[in-house]
Amino acid sequence: MNTTRRQFVGGLLAAAPLALLGRHAFAAEARNLKISHQFPGGTVNEGDFRDRLCRMFAAEVEKKTGGALKSTVYPGSSLIKTNVQFSALRKGALDMSLVPLSYGGGEVPEVNIGLMPGVVTSYEQGTRWKTSEAGKELSNVLAEKGMLVVSWIWQAGGVACRAKPVVEPEDAKGLKIRGGSREMDMVLKAAGAAVLSLPSNEIYAAMQTGALDGAMTSSTSLMSFRLEEVSKHLTTGRGKAYWFMFEPLLISRQIFDALPRDQQNAIMAVGAQLEKFALDSAKADDQAVAATYQKAGAKVYDLSEATVKKWQAIARDTAWKDYAEKNERCAKLIKLAEKV
Repeated sequence: MNTTRRQFVGGLLAAAPLALLGRHAFAAEARNLKISHQFPGGTVNEGDFRDRLCRMFAAEVEKKTGGALKSTVYPGSSLIKTNVQFSALRKGALDMSLVPLSYGGGEVPEVNIGLMPGVVTSYEQGTRWKTSEAGKELSNVLAEKGMLVVSWIWQAGGVACRAKPVVEPEDAKGLKIRGGSREMDMVLKAAGAAVLSLPSNEIYAAMQTGALDGAMTSSTSLMSFRLEEVSKHLTTGRGKAYWFMFEPLLISRQIFDALPRDQQNAIMAVGAQLEKFALDSAKADDQAVAATYQKAGAKVYDLSEATVKKWQAIARDTAWKDYAEKNERCAKLIKLAEKV
């Protein structure tokens, strides 16, 4: 072998380890979590707080991992359709999502506890779920089904209506209302309403066309989806509420388990850190939604303790009972929930 050829071959051999190292380095740097949600997009500082939380999470995790783990946020169901996010998380086809947990009730009936009318009636009660027996049992269900809770987020909600307010249960009679969950729909039916099931990002069009008379959704969504433009009445969730939604930031267990331990720890630490931001933002939106609707010319109503108990009594006899009869796990969860 002549000198030129020996130098060429030697150069190839020397470069091989560097090429391999380069591929591994590239693979590590290329880890990018895709975070999907159905809400309007914004920035870290402005917009729907659920979108902001996802962007804050992405930025902080990247910082904590020294850039080894990045994330891209896909708002407005731009990556994946709203109703299939839960299923995609379970299969590992989606990395993360901030999604109303009850949207997965068709696949996993236990998660309907996440929008069970009257089970949670205050933020203080919702906050206790994370460390309660009920919360631990729900976490176990989710882990078995392929996902983990990164941030525990509860939101109060209200009712936006076109022609007349829905405050007392009897007000719902004869109206077409979106309840947000199978269980809330059961309560509305018991009160005499007709129900329509659709995700929150489709409410505006349904109310605009008259397909819906009213809709129940979180205070944040009542504003983010501009429902004040098609509503004349608002019943708020500030102070008292029987409609609380568990809307966590979730990660696919398949994706999570494949990450290095330090990245797993960063994800969970940041997720827990952002829970105070979510709580403060949800409470602020309960107040802001009233001002937004009043400014648009709508009449605003608040709930009394007596009214909340009326709705809760209907829920106990209908939705709670039906849920408990689904299976033993559901029966256990509803009992534990009553103790929170």
